[in-house]
Amino acid sequence: MIRAGLIAGLVAAGLFYPFTALAGMGVKAGADALERMPEQLTEAPAAQTTYVYAKDGKTLLTMFYEEYRRQVALKDMSPYITQAIVASEDTRFYEHHGVDAKGVARAFVANQQAGGVSQGASTLTMQYVRMALRDSAKTPREALEATEQTATRKLREMRLAIEVEHRLSKQEILERYLNAAYFGHRAYGIHAAAGVFFSKAPKNLTLTEAALLAGLVKAPSAYDPATTDQDAALQRRNYVIDQMLKMGSITPAQAASAKKARIRLKLSTPPNDCVSVPAEHNDWGFFCDYLKNWWREQPAFGESALEREENLRRGGYRVITSIDPAIQASAVEHVLDKESKDSPFAHGEVVIQPGTGRVLSMAVNRTYSLHQEHNGKHSDRSQRDDIRGNYPNTVNPLLGGGDMAGYQAGSTFKIFTLLAALDAGLPLRTSYYAPERFVSKYITEPGPATCGKHWCPKNSSKSMTGQQSMWSGFGKSVNTYFVQLEQRVGAEKAVAMAEKLGLKWRTPIDKELARPANAAGWGAFTLGVSDATPVEIANVFATVAAEGTYCEALPVLSIRDSTGKNAMYRGRFVAAPRCHRVFSPEVARAATDAARCVTGYGSARGGCGGWGTSEMVYGVVGRPVAGKSGTTDNNRTAWFSGFTPQLAASAFVADPDNPKHYVGNGRSTISKYTVAQTLRDALEGQPELKFTPPSDKLVW
Repeated sequence: MIRAGLIAGLVAAGLFYPFTALAGMGVKAGADALERMPEQLTEAPAAQTTYVYAKDGKTLLTMFYEEYRRQVALKDMSPYITQAIVASEDTRFYEHHGVDAKGVARAFVANQQAGGVSQGASTLTMQYVRMALRDSAKTPREALEATEQTATRKLREMRLAIEVEHRLSKQEILERYLNAAYFGHRAYGIHAAAGVFFSKAPKNLTLTEAALLAGLVKAPSAYDPATTDQDAALQRRNYVIDQMLKMGSITPAQAASAKKARIRLKLSTPPNDCVSVPAEHNDWGFFCDYLKNWWREQPAFGESALEREENLRRGGYRVITSIDPAIQASAVEHVLDKESKDSPFAHGEVVIQPGTGRVLSMAVNRTYSLHQEHNGKHSDRSQRDDIRGNYPNTVNPLLGGGDMAGYQAGSTFKIFTLLAALDAGLPLRTSYYAPERFVSKYITEPGPATCGKHWCPKNSSKSMTGQQSMWSGFGKSVNTYFVQLEQRVGAEKAVAMAEKLGLKWRTPIDKELARPANAAGWGAFTLGVSDATPVEIANVFATVAAEGTYCEALPVLSIRDSTGKNAMYRGRFVAAPRCHRVFSPEVARAATDAARCVTGYGSARGGCGGWGTSEMVYGVVGRPVAGKSGTTDNNRTAWFSGFTPQLAASAFVADPDNPKHYVGNGRSTISKYTVAQTLRDALEGQPELKFTPPSDKLVW
């Protein structure tokens, strides 16, 4: 170590420009400089690419990376690439111990004659040290010091290179070098380079391909073969082949044949982020976006959203998501056959697995794309004509996640009042006379649904007038029945039930009305005046299907880190379902019995009152199914949520750009058919499971 340091101190002054600044550095100066330098290389894990797959674990959804890189063992590389990189960068690699004294001396003479830096004398090991220092830099200053052209940097590289050679074998150094080197086109490491330039794995590289890649390390831009002029790349490749011949790595016949070969590339651009999902699966972009927003909320991946996203791009995770390609394809088909991508109305659907919360599908009639210059005009004619709507292209989280508030869910919210009443012990037979209009106890601002100071909503049809129970009131969606039920149980309990089931209040008015001090007076809550996302609503009904077990919406099946270990947080798998009981199985079974009246399947314990709002659903699904329709005043939005014991789905239609653009009566049933058809297709071939009827406790 001392001998090598003295040699380094003696000759380093001659290596770098300007020489006058270093003229006084001799043996003693070199030795003193060495004493102040670290004795062991600190190697931070290099940034690696995160791979994201569909539920089958094979279909690539996308990748996330800052530097496209993936670690590869030396045994999984073609022997040509190891031979080529040694021939190209350090022909005495197997002879020296980190610093090549002959190379240093030769560089000293060459630089003296050139009057500047013409040779650097860096061995492969020294180059690896420089890469490691660069990749472990925590500040821009550290990154600059790792790569700047100074004698101090060279001395540090020499000292650390000797240390590395004592600690690692030549093969280990080669492996680390080839996984760290930059080859151009954002390709870091040999795995990325083989994929970007030849669309193949490193182990399949031929002699000519390996020589070409090895030649790029010296100057990726100058020797870039993916340009119209490949002369520089060809000359550099042939130089590497000649060096391989001199080293005895290949035969003269191999060299002659390889040098005659043309450069043949098969370029590929690796996907990065959600805008790069495969073209044939562009609809997966919205799910991908949901996954990314979910990741940003997970404390397992960092202390802040920014740190977590950086971890996603650098951590080298293998993520198996919950998206089911078959269910997704079916959902997209049924969404698009009812509302085209060119429609200003968004029609979307989310499917969730009860008991796990796993999101199996997120489909909407939009193209996930940043390019929105050719989008349709905004549907609000009061706006300027140059304002464009979010169709057909958008990256807005139309189905949930991020800062999307959602859409008014209308009568869907009656599920919260129903559950709160059942949870409070009120039985399904609870009966009220439901007039066409009901004057409630709730005080509100003057408006069309106000009688004096009191809120007085009415039913959507005169046929709803009469005595109603929870079965018939829910099945027919009788407004004036549910306002009375809400008064009985307390609006604050209905609001609390929604919060327990995962709803978030995102608009200022919703946040204000949901405050404990105000919730008791929020009478209109039961009619769905608040915004909610399709993910939230689908998960509400998944909780009922799971007999009261609420599970957070979850977009993953498994997450493994770069070492292959399951990602953990506080002793549990990050990808494991996060479930807890919100209400009893008995409450869930009673709510399901009322929800069966909606779909035409019919309740097990009571009378549905002759009809339901969505009786076509059971006819399409063809197996036990329950649910709830939801529309707002004047059909601004139209929802339907349905569930079986195995699956829950929620669909909507609305104009995300203009809530006052009514969907109208013509679109009031499309969400019902979309959910019914998707459930039918997804459950084909699966056992027909039946709902468990409620006991007498919550019936009579």
